Amino acid sequence: MPIRVFLVEDSPIALSILKQLLQTAPDIVVVGTAVTGREALLQIPECQPDVVCTDLYMKEMDGREFTRQLMARAPRPVLVISVAVRETQTAFELLQAGATDVFPKPSSGLMADYDRNELINKIRVLAGVKVFTRPLQPRPTVSAGAPAYLQATVTAKQAAIVGIGASTGGPQAIAKILQDLPASFPVPIVCTQHISVGFLSGLVAWLARETRLRVTIANAGDTPQPGVVYFAPDSWNLEVDRRGKLSLSPPVEGERHCPSVNVMLRSLAAFYGEAAIGVLLTGMGDDGAAGMQAISRVGGITIAQDEATSIIFGMPKEAIALGAVRYILPIERIGTVLAELVAVTQDQR
Repeated sequence: MPIRVFLVEDSPIALSILKQLLQTAPDIVVVGTAVTGREALLQIPECQPDVVCTDLYMKEMDGREFTRQLMARAPRPVLVISVAVRETQTAFELLQAGATDVFPKPSSGLMADYDRNELINKIRVLAGVKVFTRPLQPRPTVSAGAPAYLQATVTAKQAAIVGIGASTGGPQAIAKILQDLPASFPVPIVCTQHISVGFLSGLVAWLARETRLRVTIANAGDTPQPGVVYFAPDSWNLEVDRRGKLSLSPPVEGERHCPSVNVMLRSLAAFYGEAAIGVLLTGMGDDGAAGMQAISRVGGITIAQDEATSIIFGMPKEAIALGAVRYILPIERIGTVLAELVAVTQDQR
């Protein structure tokens, strides 16, 4: 069966371009279009799309409110299509409202500047994503501490750094983890997030507003500082070198992604040994599995997001299959468990 896509876009030119691009894929069919969020909410129950693509700024109802209403009424995977350099921070507010991923709309508006392959690949991935109804008035959540078995199995190691890798669904997952960490978190955090070029600065700015930690894009030569979250820049691998400094490296042969989660986690295993903690979150493919194995082999702690809370249980599943994961946890527990693990290991120094 073809993938059914619904487009919400108030620009006739952009709408026409998106339809033409998607029509080149034999397994995708556009089943409906709308120029406002209100119009889309009326049509979607009848069209029954597999994926919804939406703009940010529209008359009557913007993309953020449309996404909130859609996820409450008729949840579908939502791809936010926006001009990254101008609208990136708002795009991540849509992810917070329930959208699944983002795709850059070229500021030129020209068809030739759209990345057709990336757009089609994202839609194919999202067609298989599970989504859930999100009430307009979310229920309050209670943050629980680390389970007792964790406290019993932590050994006298000195946690020195946390490495987090993620792909599709990662921004929301990383936000949840960071929100559960105290401002006084005593070790640095390095992150590799697969994301379309142009959205990273917006992701960092959004996370900085949502958390108590300092969030920044890594610079070569930085010494990782406690309580600071460093993200790999667009198209560069983030590593810790033999001096303990952050370094940036070009694509590595054999790795499909740049930035690569594997490259980052392997460098943590090499420098920190058993003092490294690796966390692998939602995402398609196997990036990060080998890196988690490297940390596990030197005695570090490894945590994977569980299937029930992963938008795509690809990367964690591959690491689990390698026997490289010590703890498999729902996203709601990972932040509190990290805080507990680090507190325990710091106390045992």
